[in-house]
Parts: sequence; structure tokens; C-alpha cells
Amino acid sequence: MTQPSYVCGLSDEPLLSKTIAQAFLETANRYPDRLALVSCHQSLRWTYRELAEKTDALAKGLHALGLQKGDRLGIWSPNKAEWVLTQLATARLGVILVNINPAYRIAELEYALAKVGCKALVTADRFKTSHYVAMVRQICPEMGQCAPGQLSSQKLPDLEHLFVISDEEISGMMRFQDIAAHGQSISDAQLNEITANLQFDDAINIQFTSGTTGHPKGATLTHHNIINNGYFCGKRQNLTEADSICIPVPLYHCFGMVLGVLTCLTHGAAMVFPDEAFSASSVLNAVSEEKCTALYGVPTMFIAMLDDPTFDQYDLASLRTGIMAGSPCPIEVMKKVIDRMHMRDVTIGYGMTEVSPLSFQTMPDDTLEQRVTTVGQVHPFVEAKIVDDEGCIVDRGTQGEICFRGYSVMRGYWNDAARTTEAIDEARWMHSGDLARMDADGYVNITGRVKDMIIRGGENIYPREIEEFLYQHPDIQDVQVFGVPDDRFGEEVCAWIKSSTPMDASDVRSFCDGQIAHYKVPKHIRFVEEYPMTVTGKVQKFVMRDAMAADLKRSAQKTA
Repeated sequence: MTQPSYVCGLSDEPLLSKTIAQAFLETANRYPDRLALVSCHQSLRWTYRELAEKTDALAKGLHALGLQKGDRLGIWSPNKAEWVLTQLATARLGVILVNINPAYRIAELEYALAKVGCKALVTADRFKTSHYVAMVRQICPEMGQCAPGQLSSQKLPDLEHLFVISDEEISGMMRFQDIAAHGQSISDAQLNEITANLQFDDAINIQFTSGTTGHPKGATLTHHNIINNGYFCGKRQNLTEADSICIPVPLYHCFGMVLGVLTCLTHGAAMVFPDEAFSASSVLNAVSEEKCTALYGVPTMFIAMLDDPTFDQYDLASLRTGIMAGSPCPIEVMKKVIDRMHMRDVTIGYGMTEVSPLSFQTMPDDTLEQRVTTVGQVHPFVEAKIVDDEGCIVDRGTQGEICFRGYSVMRGYWNDAARTTEAIDEARWMHSGDLARMDADGYVNITGRVKDMIIRGGENIYPREIEEFLYQHPDIQDVQVFGVPDDRFGEEVCAWIKSSTPMDASDVRSFCDGQIAHYKVPKHIRFVEEYPMTVTGKVQKFVMRDAMAADLKRSAQKTA
């Protein structure tokens, strides 16, 4: 008898029935003197007692300035201690935190703030080449004539408060460090009453998903969604209050703010931020100096660390576990992480923002084969199924789209019923758009994206399969495979490759000869130094596809 591709996660522990604020306060009371937060680039070290005191002072200030349960507050900043304070202070009040991508520019920022009706914005003054204050001023030129807290913007009528993380006095903005002073008249009892009246099913976070077409969608998540996902993520890593997690992934993304911050505070662990944004050397230094026991990252980050010329100068022996997620994890890279970075218990995580984010994760005691070829087993209290094009569950071992249901599924996309209905069906299954196979033991292998599948002359080709094969070449450091338009076959296979030594296309094709089907061998091969990526380190194949298609079109025109 065949076995359906359906699993339901079990646990000896129940779901947490508390808000983020309740969970944080319990941990701060239990471990007041333990290290809670280290921001290496800001030279800050706070215990849980100190983090709680600073959080409460900020929450009181925000409340005194008029921020209340259900209001939306945007945060536009790279990784800073102020980001975490804002996350926890808004959770204390029931104010919905709106994560804004640090890479956003003017039009994207304006869209995000308008879409969810932000009442307040916390912004860094600048990040890399982005001058945030100048961009805000372009959207809200009225800020120069308005006192802080009294913004009257034509484009953003809901926006009243502009808070800037800066020592500089800026017209129309209040310095972040000055917010707390406004809350001195609010007592601890008043703040605690506000927190006590919050419900764990309340919306508390909006994260914009990075679609390749159209406007981003605001995935709306509750306390219950993300506090539980953070907790069970930590359980899979066997985390305790003795652990410290190095978090180089961005806080605006679920990886940083849920699997980083919320995982730490539900287990009493320390969160270590090495820099504003990812830098291989700053991460290696933070792990070495702070003796971190866990490290998070996407595969491109681990590749960069392993390839860093100063890698051998750092002591990484304290590392034990962590998470590699965000995109398919190359087998050879995973083996090096376990061997050279001492991360013997490293876990692979898989999910999506709309499910808070993890749905599958490996276990530390899984076999090496299971940990390098699958994304593990389903998370507790999550259902997963794999379906065909008609929505019917397929047999184990058969490829199809993976879907999720359970506590972790988002409320929906903010103020977007149509796109919510497209993503979540009548039975509350969240459709991921990812292709997967489930084995007899419930382990899942992600085989690609439904939209990434290449159809060449009627043959279905899955880029992940070709990538995994090419990773076996000793000189190939990284590879991304995608389809490009072709007049004869509809699509052809294209590979962008990073190599450790000089190579040419004939070397790659010779390696493929007789090893994989002829139609899978890349016709177009480009050697590159970098890939176009999001701030979270995800490779943007659609950008590569567009660039390659344009180049091929120009070449064809020249030879015509």
C-alpha cells in the first residue's frame, strides 16, 4: 500500500500560550544577570535585566507619545541594538511592528508605509550608500516645518512620528534616545496592565515578502505564530541559557527577528550581532571573541566565511550548532561547515515568512546523509502535505508542491484579501510554491521552485539537481542554474558559476559529459565574481535570468 505525502508534527510539550512580552518578562525574571544581547559594532553588552529595563523605558515613552495597541510602527534599519529594543517595546504595547527592508528605496518605502498605515517610523540615519533621512524627507518634505510628533504628510496621512537612530538633531524628527524621557509619568503598573490585556492571537508583526513581480505583500503574524516558532526552533538545536547565537542575518527578516531574537529570549540564550550587515571577517571575529555556540546564516554567508583568507586565524571551537537556511544548502558546503567550523550539530531549516517561518528542520542526531540531503522533519504542531497540479496528495517519493497548515500560518496579507485567498485555500493550507519530495520517514527534500522549473522541449528540468551535480567539481565554489528563453526549445539551461581557479565552459561541459542527461547540460555558462542578492543573502535568479536574456538577445541581433 502506498503512503501519502502528509505529516503532522508532534511534541511532548504544548504550544506556548503567551504573548512575546509575557515570554520575555518570564525569561528576564528567571535569568536577570545572564548576558542577553551583544552588539559588537556598537560595543554594547546587556544582561536580561538591563534589556528589560531599557525595553520598558522605551515602551513607556512610545505610549506617552500616543502609540497604542493595533497601531503600526515601521522600523527601517540595519542590525542594531535599537532594532531589538523596538521589537520588544512594541510587543509590550501591542503595537504592530512593520519590518522594512534596509535595501528599500524611496518608492518602496513609501509603498510599505502607506500600505499598512504606519503611525510611526523608526529609522537609522544611513546605511551603506543609503541616506535614510534624505529619502524620508523626499517623501515627507513637510517634516522640516513640523515639530516632532506632529507630522502632517500629504503622501502619508497616517504617519505622525519620525524617530531617528542618531545623535544628530534633525528637524521634524525625534532622536531615538530621547523617546524614553517622555514616558517618565507612566508607572510600571500601567505598562504591566497594557501587557496583561494583550492576547496571543493579536497581530504583532508585518513582514513584506520579496516577490519577483508586483508589489510586496505584508504577511501579518501574531504573537502565537512567532513566539512558538522561535521556541521550537531552539528546541531542535537543544539550546539553553548557556548558549549564545551569532546572528549575522538581518533583523528585518524572520530569520533574524524570530529564529534569532525570539529563539534566544524563549531559552534565555544570548544574541550576538557582529555587525550592521554581513561581513565574513566580522562574523568570524564575533564567534571567536564571544565564544558563540551557535551560528546562523544562508549558504552564501557560510561560503564567504570558509573562503575568507583569514579563516584559520579564528578560534571557532566553541561552535556546536546553528541553522543554515534561506536557500538550498549545497552538500559540499554543509560538509565543510561541520568539519572546519566545528558545527557538528548544525541544523538545516526550511520554511517561509508566511509560516513564521520554519516548518521543517533537521535534528542534531540525524545522520549526516539526512542533514545534508533533506530539510529534516516537520516542526511540532505543523501539518505538511505535498500535492500535484490538481491539489491531490501525492505518494511518498513523488514530487509536488509542499503546503502547510497549523498554528504558524499567518493571519493573511495585510489589507489584501485577494492575494491572501490565492495563497491560503479554504481548508487553511498555505501553498508555498516550492517543489518537494517526502521519503518514507517523513524527511523532505526541496527540489526547487514551481516557477523556477525549466521546461526545455517538453522536458521538465529542476535547477537544484544540476546545481548539486556541479558542486561536486573541485574548482566550482558556487553555482546557480536557471532557464533562459530559447527560440527552438522554449527554454535552455544557463549556469552562473563562481570558481576557485580559472575555468572555461568546455571544462564544465566535459565534467557533465556522460554523467547527466544531455538536455540538462548548461548551454549557456558565465563565470562571475558575485551574484545579485537580496539583503538576506538570497540569490535573485530572476535578475540573472533577465540580464542573461538581454545579453543573448543583443548577441543574436549582432550576428543577424
